[in-house]
Amino acid sequence: MQCPRCRRPVLWTTTEAGKRLAVDTEPDVDGNTAVYRNGTGTWVSRRPTDELPVMAWEKLHKPHVATCPGPIPRHGRPAPVVLPPGVVDMSAYRRKARGRP
Repeated sequence: MQCPRCRRPVLWTTTEAGKRLAVDTEPDVDGNTAVYRNGTGTWVSRRPTDELPVMAWEKLHKPHVATCPGPIPRHGRPAPVVLPPGVVDMSAYRRKARGRP
């Protein structure tokens, strides 16, 4: 999978709380997220603690939000999509044609 903002490859994991978290694909010794693949093949992530440190089957990764070079989303608005070269964004034209600013 890839990041929707910067298009770099990421691993989409499921946290202990059931939320989705994107992490960088390569393990990083400076990472703060333990990642492993469970028996069903799902990537699972958690925060290591003193009581439950990184296990042998886990690798440390950095959350992708910490390393993403893409644009930061504005309050409540989706991040602007970076279009490939040669592709034109028609949304402004469509708004104007409908009489919207």
